Amino acid sequence: MAQGTGSINSDYKDWEWSDDAGERARLLQSPSVETVPKNSESQGNGLGATSALGAVFIVVNAALGAGLLNFPAAFSMAGGVAAGITLQMCMLIFIIGGLVILAYCSQASNERTYQEVVWAVCGKVPGVLCEVAIAVYTFGTCIAFLIIIGDQEDKIIAALVKEPEEVGSSRWYTDRKFTISITAFLLILPLSIPKEIGFQKYASSLSVIGTWYVTAVIIIKYIWPDKELVPVEIPTSPSTWTAVFNAMPTICFGFQCHVSSVPVFNSMKQPEVKTWGAVVTAAMVIALFVYTGTGICGFLTFGAGVEQDVLMSYPSNDIPVALARAFIILCVLTSYPILHFCGRAVLEGLWLRYTGVTVEEDVVRERRRRLLQTISWFLLTLLLALFIPDIGKVISVIGGLAACFIFVFPGLCLIQAKLSEIQETRAISWWAQVSYGVFMVTLGAFIFGQTTANAIFVDLTA
Repeated sequence: MAQGTGSINSDYKDWEWSDDAGERARLLQSPSVETVPKNSESQGNGLGATSALGAVFIVVNAALGAGLLNFPAAFSMAGGVAAGITLQMCMLIFIIGGLVILAYCSQASNERTYQEVVWAVCGKVPGVLCEVAIAVYTFGTCIAFLIIIGDQEDKIIAALVKEPEEVGSSRWYTDRKFTISITAFLLILPLSIPKEIGFQKYASSLSVIGTWYVTAVIIIKYIWPDKELVPVEIPTSPSTWTAVFNAMPTICFGFQCHVSSVPVFNSMKQPEVKTWGAVVTAAMVIALFVYTGTGICGFLTFGAGVEQDVLMSYPSNDIPVALARAFIILCVLTSYPILHFCGRAVLEGLWLRYTGVTVEEDVVRERRRRLLQTISWFLLTLLLALFIPDIGKVISVIGGLAACFIFVFPGLCLIQAKLSEIQETRAISWWAQVSYGVFMVTLGAFIFGQTTANAIFVDLTA
């Protein structure tokens, strides 16, 4: 895509970039990303710290996560292996396209984070909607993390107390609500209160190890199954043509790395769109193999009876699976504070924008507001996690928002960027790119509407 000339930031001038806005944008960058300051003279001169190979690793890390556990159930909902793979491959084309578009628009707008690119390219209203969507998405993901903790602790405790899972435990200290609450208050809340999250810098490596180990265990358990693991039924086709769309939230939730992709692009030694295209293609192919391997093997092991959290389908006394559960708990324990931090930074940025107060003027009240935001966020996510025990219900909601980050906002950015170019004649490539942007917005809006409606009328009312 050739970058034309135009006033791409014209609508953004009312809320110009300031040092405070730069600080807010910096807060939303991945803890694994080291970038030079935006106002630095070296900006855009290829002086970033991340190599292309390092960028591949960071993007893979951003894509892989707890959504892995829901992929076998997604294959079941889609109607089998063939439907699941076909759906992933079709969506992957647009997922990679969205990542390339964001890099292109980041260069055109000279912005360094996802929400600031949307602000600069699309204007105020899409910018506010984007920041609100990020806050809601991170809030929902935090709920999913707490549910995952409860799922894994249930199985680990059942193995330790050696009671039949069908009967359940009568001990108060093994109650699911108690174990989630005590884990959250003792471990998650203290990690969520600090103003900075530099201590979480290496948590991403732990997450990568954990997800790869979970995938390896699920594949091995399929190749060499335990005698008691007998699949109930293995669908080979979707029950209805609309059933395929029920798998879309999980795929969007799993591959959504777009929000953190813009800082990664700007951290590269050579931040060029062509190089970035190769980086994200390699990263998404790796993620595809991990998710597909997990989805296929988990689905074929348990068939239509697979749980929304695939690890819940395995017996409690399985030692390799128990280690996988411990890995997942550690991953989400370190990931919750990071996601909360991003959501809190967005809310803080919106507050400072609309009040017109600078960071320096609001130092005293910032700590009090941060504590109030953190405690409110923590208690609300915990309360919802205690009464929504199914991770599939949460993913069905936030998966629709993930579709907005993958399709809608990149599509809008591409349309606006091309319309801002000053050209005497519109070439065929210009019309093709605008049409592609319109298609992405339409596709994203369809996925968001379909998954949200399904979540409200099917899952949440069930």
